[in-house]
Amino acid sequence: MIIVGERLNGQFDDVGRAIQDRDPRVLHELAQKQVDAGADYLDVSVGTAVASRDKADAMAWMVEAIQEATDCPLAIDSPVEAVMQAGLEKAENPPMINSSSAEPEKLKKYIEMAQEHDAALVALTTDKDGVPNDIAKRTELAGNIVMAAMEAGLPFDDLYIDLVALPVSATQQQPGIMIEALRQLQGIADPSPHFIVGLSNVSQSAAKRSLINRTYLVMCMANGLDAAIMDPLDDELMDAMITAELLLNQQIYSDSFLSAYRSSKRRS
Repeated sequence: MIIVGERLNGQFDDVGRAIQDRDPRVLHELAQKQVDAGADYLDVSVGTAVASRDKADAMAWMVEAIQEATDCPLAIDSPVEAVMQAGLEKAENPPMINSSSAEPEKLKKYIEMAQEHDAALVALTTDKDGVPNDIAKRTELAGNIVMAAMEAGLPFDDLYIDLVALPVSATQQQPGIMIEALRQLQGIADPSPHFIVGLSNVSQSAAKRSLINRTYLVMCMANGLDAAIMDPLDDELMDAMITAELLLNQQIYSDSFLSAYRSSKRRS
Protein backbone atom coordinates (compact mmCIF):
# COMPACT_ATOMS: atom_id res chain seq x y z
CA MET A 1 0.00 0.00 0.00
CA ILE A 2 1.30 3.42 -0.97
CA ILE A 3 0.49 5.82 1.85
CA VAL A 4 0.07 9.54 1.27
CA GLY A 5 0.02 11.26 4.66
CA GLU A 6 -2.86 13.73 4.89
CA ARG A 7 -1.99 15.84 7.93
CA LEU A 8 -0.01 18.70 6.32
CA ASN A 9 -3.16 20.50 5.31
CA GLY A 10 -4.19 24.04 6.20
CA GLN A 11 -7.69 22.75 6.94
CA PHE A 12 -6.30 21.42 10.24
CA ASP A 13 -6.18 24.16 12.86
CA ASP A 14 -2.58 23.58 13.90
CA VAL A 15 -1.30 23.62 10.32
CA GLY A 16 -3.47 26.62 9.43
CA ARG A 17 -1.96 28.62 12.31
CA ALA A 18 1.55 27.55 11.33
CA ILE A 19 0.98 28.80 7.77
CA GLN A 20 -0.38 32.14 8.97
CA ASP A 21 2.50 32.61 11.42
CA ARG A 22 5.14 31.15 9.06
CA ASP A 23 6.17 28.88 11.92
CA PRO A 24 7.79 25.74 10.47
CA ARG A 25 7.98 23.78 13.71
CA VAL A 26 4.51 22.24 13.43
CA LEU A 27 5.21 21.22 9.83
CA HIS A 28 8.56 19.68 10.80
CA GLU A 29 6.96 17.63 13.57
CA LEU A 30 3.98 16.44 11.52
CA ALA A 31 6.18 15.59 8.56
CA GLN A 32 8.58 13.51 10.64
CA LYS A 33 5.82 11.76 12.56
CA GLN A 34 4.02 10.75 9.37
CA VAL A 35 7.21 9.49 7.76
CA ASP A 36 8.06 7.50 10.90
CA ALA A 37 4.54 6.01 10.80
CA GLY A 38 5.03 4.77 7.23
CA ALA A 39 4.06 7.55 4.81
CA ASP A 40 5.52 7.21 1.30
CA TYR A 41 4.39 10.70 0.27
CA LEU A 42 3.30 13.72 2.29
CA ASP A 43 0.27 15.56 0.96
CA VAL A 44 0.80 19.34 1.14
CA SER A 45 -2.24 21.63 0.97
CA VAL A 46 -2.64 25.27 1.92
CA GLY A 47 -6.38 24.76 2.43
CA THR A 48 -8.19 27.91 3.52
CA ALA A 49 -5.47 29.12 5.88
CA VAL A 50 -4.62 32.19 3.78
CA ALA A 51 -6.35 34.46 1.29
CA SER A 52 -6.46 33.30 -2.33
CA ARG A 53 -3.88 35.83 -3.48
CA ASP A 54 -1.34 34.45 -0.99
CA LYS A 55 -1.81 30.72 -1.62
CA ALA A 56 1.08 30.31 -4.07
CA ASP A 57 3.55 31.93 -1.68
CA ALA A 58 2.17 29.84 1.19
CA MET A 59 2.55 26.63 -0.81
CA ALA A 60 6.15 27.45 -1.73
CA TRP A 61 6.90 28.18 1.94
CA MET A 62 5.26 24.93 3.09
CA VAL A 63 7.25 22.82 0.64
CA GLU A 64 10.53 24.43 1.65
CA ALA A 65 9.73 24.09 5.37
CA ILE A 66 8.75 20.41 5.12
CA GLN A 67 11.89 19.60 3.15
CA GLU A 68 13.95 20.97 6.02
CA ALA A 69 12.68 18.03 8.09
CA THR A 70 12.51 15.14 5.59
CA ASP A 71 13.38 14.04 2.09
CA CYS A 72 10.07 12.15 1.77
CA PRO A 73 8.43 12.94 -1.62
CA LEU A 74 5.60 15.44 -1.50
CA ALA A 75 2.11 15.35 -3.03
CA ILE A 76 1.36 18.92 -4.07
CA ASP A 77 -2.36 19.36 -3.47
CA SER A 78 -4.29 22.32 -4.90
CA PRO A 79 -7.19 22.93 -7.29
CA VAL A 80 -5.40 26.08 -8.54
CA GLU A 81 -2.74 25.58 -11.22
CA ALA A 82 -0.57 28.53 -10.09
CA VAL A 83 -0.48 27.19 -6.52
CA MET A 84 0.36 23.73 -7.83
CA GLN A 85 3.21 25.14 -9.93
CA ALA A 86 4.58 27.07 -6.95
CA GLY A 87 4.88 23.84 -4.99
CA LEU A 88 6.28 21.79 -7.87
CA GLU A 89 9.02 24.33 -8.50
CA LYS A 90 10.24 23.99 -4.90
CA ALA A 91 10.04 20.19 -4.74
CA GLU A 92 13.49 18.61 -4.48
CA ASN A 93 12.40 14.99 -5.04
CA PRO A 94 10.02 13.62 -7.69
CA PRO A 95 6.62 14.75 -6.40
CA MET A 96 3.00 13.76 -6.88
CA ILE A 97 0.42 16.10 -8.42
CA ASN A 98 -2.92 15.99 -6.61
CA SER A 99 -4.91 16.30 -8.80
CA SER A 100 -6.50 16.57 -12.26
CA SER A 101 -10.04 15.85 -13.35
CA ALA A 102 -10.78 13.66 -16.38
CA GLU A 103 -11.80 16.66 -18.50
CA PRO A 104 -9.66 16.24 -21.66
CA GLU A 105 -8.02 19.68 -21.77
CA LYS A 106 -7.22 19.79 -18.07
CA LEU A 107 -6.00 16.20 -18.08
CA LYS A 108 -3.72 16.91 -21.04
CA LYS A 109 -2.26 19.97 -19.29
CA TYR A 110 -1.67 18.11 -16.04
CA ILE A 111 -0.08 15.12 -17.76
CA GLU A 112 2.34 17.56 -19.42
CA MET A 113 2.97 19.14 -16.02
CA ALA A 114 3.71 15.72 -14.52
CA GLN A 115 6.15 14.90 -17.29
CA GLU A 116 7.87 18.29 -16.96
CA HIS A 117 8.44 17.78 -13.22
CA ASP A 118 9.05 13.99 -13.30
CA ALA A 119 5.96 13.70 -11.11
CA ALA A 120 3.27 11.13 -10.46
CA LEU A 121 -0.28 12.26 -11.24
CA VAL A 122 -3.53 11.68 -9.39
CA ALA A 123 -6.47 11.88 -11.80
CA LEU A 124 -10.05 11.96 -10.52
CA THR A 125 -12.96 10.30 -12.29
CA THR A 126 -14.81 13.62 -12.45
CA ASP A 127 -15.76 15.84 -15.37
CA LYS A 128 -17.69 19.07 -15.95
CA ASP A 129 -20.74 17.41 -14.36
CA GLY A 130 -18.85 16.57 -11.18
CA VAL A 131 -18.66 13.14 -9.52
CA PRO A 132 -20.63 10.46 -11.37
CA ASN A 133 -23.39 8.75 -9.44
CA ASP A 134 -23.11 5.44 -11.26
CA ILE A 135 -20.53 2.75 -11.87
CA ALA A 136 -20.59 2.96 -15.67
CA LYS A 137 -19.63 6.64 -15.82
CA ARG A 138 -16.84 6.21 -13.29
CA THR A 139 -15.33 3.33 -15.28
CA GLU A 140 -15.74 5.27 -18.53
CA LEU A 141 -13.83 8.25 -17.13
CA ALA A 142 -11.14 5.94 -15.74
CA GLY A 143 -10.75 4.47 -19.22
CA ASN A 144 -10.42 7.95 -20.68
CA ILE A 145 -7.69 8.76 -18.15
CA VAL A 146 -5.78 5.60 -19.03
CA MET A 147 -6.02 6.32 -22.77
CA ALA A 148 -4.82 9.91 -22.32
CA ALA A 149 -1.84 8.74 -20.27
CA MET A 150 -1.00 6.06 -22.82
CA GLU A 151 -1.17 8.48 -25.74
CA ALA A 152 1.03 11.01 -23.92
CA GLY A 153 3.57 8.41 -22.82
CA LEU A 154 3.01 8.84 -19.09
CA PRO A 155 4.12 5.58 -17.43
CA PHE A 156 1.26 3.82 -15.68
CA ASP A 157 3.41 3.48 -12.56
CA ASP A 158 3.17 7.29 -12.35
CA LEU A 159 -0.63 7.33 -12.77
CA TYR A 160 -3.00 7.17 -9.80
CA ILE A 161 -6.72 6.92 -10.59
CA ASP A 162 -9.02 8.26 -7.86
CA LEU A 163 -12.56 6.94 -8.20
CA VAL A 164 -13.69 9.51 -5.61
CA ALA A 165 -15.03 8.42 -2.23
CA LEU A 166 -18.12 10.32 -1.11
CA PRO A 167 -19.40 10.64 2.47
CA VAL A 168 -21.46 7.70 3.65
CA SER A 169 -23.43 10.07 5.90
CA ALA A 170 -24.75 11.94 2.86
CA THR A 171 -24.88 9.33 0.09
CA GLN A 172 -24.96 5.88 1.65
CA GLN A 173 -24.98 3.97 -1.65
CA GLN A 174 -21.89 5.72 -3.02
CA PRO A 175 -19.11 3.92 -1.10
CA GLY A 176 -20.35 0.60 -2.48
CA ILE A 177 -20.62 2.04 -6.00
CA MET A 178 -17.01 3.16 -5.83
CA ILE A 179 -15.87 -0.28 -4.68
CA GLU A 180 -17.72 -1.99 -7.54
CA ALA A 181 -16.14 0.41 -10.05
CA LEU A 182 -12.75 -0.38 -8.51
CA ARG A 183 -13.40 -4.11 -8.84
CA GLN A 184 -14.47 -3.79 -12.48
CA LEU A 185 -11.37 -1.76 -13.37
CA GLN A 186 -8.88 -4.41 -12.31
CA GLY A 187 -6.98 -5.41 -15.45
CA ILE A 188 -7.81 -2.17 -17.29
CA ALA A 189 -4.19 -2.09 -18.48
CA ASP A 190 -1.04 -4.17 -18.21
CA PRO A 191 0.84 -2.95 -16.32
CA SER A 192 -1.95 -1.42 -14.28
CA PRO A 193 -2.12 2.16 -13.06
CA HIS A 194 -2.43 2.66 -9.34
CA PHE A 195 -5.82 3.15 -7.69
CA ILE A 196 -5.97 5.68 -4.87
CA VAL A 197 -8.64 6.98 -2.50
CA GLY A 198 -8.95 10.08 -0.35
CA LEU A 199 -9.94 7.91 2.58
CA SER A 200 -11.17 10.51 5.06
CA ASN A 201 -13.85 11.67 2.60
CA VAL A 202 -15.91 8.54 3.23
CA SER A 203 -16.36 9.38 6.93
CA GLN A 204 -16.83 13.12 6.60
CA SER A 205 -19.49 14.44 9.04
CA ALA A 206 -19.98 10.95 10.49
CA ALA A 207 -19.55 9.58 13.98
CA LYS A 208 -16.99 6.78 14.45
CA ARG A 209 -14.78 8.22 11.72
CA SER A 210 -11.76 6.04 12.43
CA LEU A 211 -13.87 2.86 12.39
CA ILE A 212 -15.49 3.81 9.09
CA ASN A 213 -12.13 4.72 7.55
CA ARG A 214 -10.35 1.52 8.49
CA THR A 215 -13.25 -0.72 7.48
CA TYR A 216 -13.58 0.99 4.12
CA LEU A 217 -9.84 0.86 3.50
CA VAL A 218 -9.76 -2.90 4.02
CA MET A 219 -12.79 -3.38 1.74
CA CYS A 220 -11.14 -1.29 -0.98
CA MET A 221 -7.83 -3.13 -0.66
CA ALA A 222 -9.63 -6.43 -1.16
CA ASN A 223 -10.89 -5.05 -4.48
CA GLY A 224 -7.59 -3.76 -5.83
CA LEU A 225 -6.83 -0.44 -4.11
CA ASP A 226 -3.09 0.05 -3.68
CA ALA A 227 -2.77 3.66 -2.50
CA ALA A 228 -4.56 5.96 -0.08
CA ILE A 229 -4.42 9.54 1.14
CA MET A 230 -4.93 8.85 4.81
CA ASP A 231 -3.78 9.55 8.37
CA PRO A 232 -0.79 7.34 9.15
CA LEU A 233 -0.86 8.64 12.74
CA ASP A 234 -4.08 6.67 13.34
CA ASP A 235 -2.59 3.49 14.79
CA GLU A 236 -5.76 1.41 14.46
CA LEU A 237 -6.08 2.42 10.81
CA MET A 238 -2.48 1.46 10.15
CA ASP A 239 -2.91 -1.86 11.98
CA ALA A 240 -5.94 -2.66 9.80
CA MET A 241 -4.03 -1.80 6.63
CA ILE A 242 -0.99 -3.86 7.60
CA THR A 243 -3.16 -6.84 8.53
CA ALA A 244 -5.09 -6.59 5.26
CA GLU A 245 -1.81 -6.69 3.33
CA LEU A 246 -0.84 -9.81 5.29
CA LEU A 247 -4.14 -11.56 4.56
CA LEU A 248 -3.90 -10.58 0.87
CA ASN A 249 -0.48 -12.29 0.78
CA GLN A 250 1.35 -9.00 0.23
CA GLN A 251 3.41 -9.36 3.41
CA ILE A 252 5.24 -12.33 4.95
CA TYR A 253 3.65 -13.65 8.14
CA SER A 254 5.44 -13.54 11.48
CA ASP A 255 4.04 -13.21 14.98
CA SER A 256 5.50 -9.70 15.03
CA PHE A 257 4.15 -8.71 11.60
CA LEU A 258 2.93 -5.30 12.79
CA SER A 259 6.28 -4.21 14.18
CA ALA A 260 8.12 -5.88 11.28
CA TYR A 261 6.12 -3.81 8.79
CA ARG A 262 6.81 -0.59 10.65
CA SER A 263 10.52 -1.35 10.86
CA SER A 264 10.68 -2.04 7.13
CA LYS A 265 9.02 1.31 6.35
CA ARG A 266 11.25 3.41 8.61
CA ARG A 267 13.33 5.82 6.55
CA SER A 268 17.00 6.23 7.33
